[in-house]
Amino acid sequence: MASTFDSPRLIADIGGTFARFALELAPGRFEHLSSLRCADHPDFHAAVSHYLQSLPAGLQPRHAGVAIANPVEGDRVRMTNYHWQFSIEEMRQRLGLDTLLVVNDFTALAMALPRLSGNEVRQIGGGQAHKHSVIGLLGSGSGLGVSGLIPAGEGWVALGTEGGHTSFSPRDEREIALLRHAWRQFEHVSFERLLSGPGLELIYRAMAERAGQTPEPLQAPEITQRALDNSDALCAETLELFCALLGTAAANLAVTLGALGGIYIGGGIVPRLGEYFERSRFRQRFEDKGRFSSYLAAIPTYVITAEHATFIGASAILQAQLRQLESGGEGAILEQIRRARGQLSPAELRVAEHVLAHARAVLNDPIAEIARAAQVSQPTVIRFCRSLGCEGLSDFKLRLASGLTGTMPVTHTQVTQDDSMVELGSKVLSNTASAILQVRSALNREMIDRAVSLLLAANRIEFYAVGHYGVVAQDAQFKFLRFGVPSNCYTDPRLQSLAAEVLGERDVAVIISAGGKLPELLAVAEKARERGAKVVAITASQSPLSRKADATLIVDHVEDVATHLPMVSRILHLLVIDILAVGMAMRRNPEAPLAGLAREALEEASEPPRPRGAASAAPGVSLSRLTSHSR
Repeated sequence: MASTFDSPRLIADIGGTFARFALELAPGRFEHLSSLRCADHPDFHAAVSHYLQSLPAGLQPRHAGVAIANPVEGDRVRMTNYHWQFSIEEMRQRLGLDTLLVVNDFTALAMALPRLSGNEVRQIGGGQAHKHSVIGLLGSGSGLGVSGLIPAGEGWVALGTEGGHTSFSPRDEREIALLRHAWRQFEHVSFERLLSGPGLELIYRAMAERAGQTPEPLQAPEITQRALDNSDALCAETLELFCALLGTAAANLAVTLGALGGIYIGGGIVPRLGEYFERSRFRQRFEDKGRFSSYLAAIPTYVITAEHATFIGASAILQAQLRQLESGGEGAILEQIRRARGQLSPAELRVAEHVLAHARAVLNDPIAEIARAAQVSQPTVIRFCRSLGCEGLSDFKLRLASGLTGTMPVTHTQVTQDDSMVELGSKVLSNTASAILQVRSALNREMIDRAVSLLLAANRIEFYAVGHYGVVAQDAQFKFLRFGVPSNCYTDPRLQSLAAEVLGERDVAVIISAGGKLPELLAVAEKARERGAKVVAITASQSPLSRKADATLIVDHVEDVATHLPMVSRILHLLVIDILAVGMAMRRNPEAPLAGLAREALEEASEPPRPRGAASAAPGVSLSRLTSHSR
């Protein structure tokens, strides 16, 4: 009999329509299952709290693993198919959990595959899986999920992909007609456009058009049911074509990954088709690969029939995380702090509580700011780090970043007098690259769109900055003048005040300020608003300037200007100007030569990094030349 856990574990599967919850009382033993409609709850916290409150007394979990239908990168989760968004660390604290793990739902499903028994999958067609070989995964539901598993030692590494967006390619006249029908709605027709719930409806309308019939307003479940009942010829053709196209998509994944361990089909559509799917053209199309037909014929394909497969995968990932915490691995630092609180001195305990409450801010705060916030001395901060087995603050931040994000840590390494020129150059470049990655993770697409829209509607654009950031305003004026946009640049406070007095309703003031607190720039923002002009701010989050702007582009990187020039933050502000310039050029006239230059810059950014000379790091560098090093 499976052993019980020290405490129940909360396991959740969050989609765009339903949020499913369960308590795992022992390995693989899920009880108190509940499915809640997302629309009945205003946010993620409300849905989880509703479920927890429904549990019997004494069954409150300490650890939780959440699979969500969304890419998960870093601490901030924003669902793409629903309006919920939240901070993982903040949510952990609000729910009173020791551990909150959030992963992509298809990553969780992939990690379940090695743990499924023979009666939890159904093989379709022939083929024999190679042990400990790459496995592929497809799943049709509200979209088309694609993932894979790569063997690594005694475990597996799950691939997070967006393979559903690969381009659809027709195989015959009927599929050409389908593509032409889809083209009238979508510029790019991906496999996800067809191999999903909405895709079934699109195929149905296309087949009706090809047959010269008027389609009924049917939704995917109705189309599927009529096809299974064989009561509607058009629906039957739709489902038949759907299964055939899925075979092609699965074959493409198999040859791309070299998935000799097999291809698994999950999601909300295919597992409900039962024996129909075995009789469909799925396997025929899977093996129909010309010269590689024999290669595909040897690869088995399976339908996942396990009821709680996503729960199984999320539980496995959570178990691995907790095991790492127990062993004191890199991701264990926050748990290690919680467990060490009883052995810390009162001063070190204040540092611990500050880190637990503001973990992500601590990543980039200098030691003086951490000490001030915790109300301790700087040597106490160092003693705290060493009490956890870290060599110092830098080593502590590396472990903290790894535990929070699981990706490339954001670090800052102090340049010292003892550094060689090679070490100095490496530290400067590393610090800049880390800061760029941090800003990239905080970019808000809606705010960028709003800022570009304001600039496009402007009669005149004026850039305001002071001190070390004057060069950013000058660079911005130069770029926008090159694009034929009437622009001015003001870096003297007296001229700024006079210029703001003559702004008009169709003008935009772009104000560049690292801290967003300078009185002269705040006065410019207030005067611009009084005159009816729009204000775009490039500044720190939660700053006074950000609250006065119509659109704010956040750059949260603090440098001590009393001890050195703001080198890194100035480069970050230059990059934001480049984003605005490229975005504006692309949207003004996509076919114009200057927009072509902008496209070339973006294409260059997507190429593998190449060695560049020192000139490529100069002020005014293009967006592509800096972002290519951060990819």
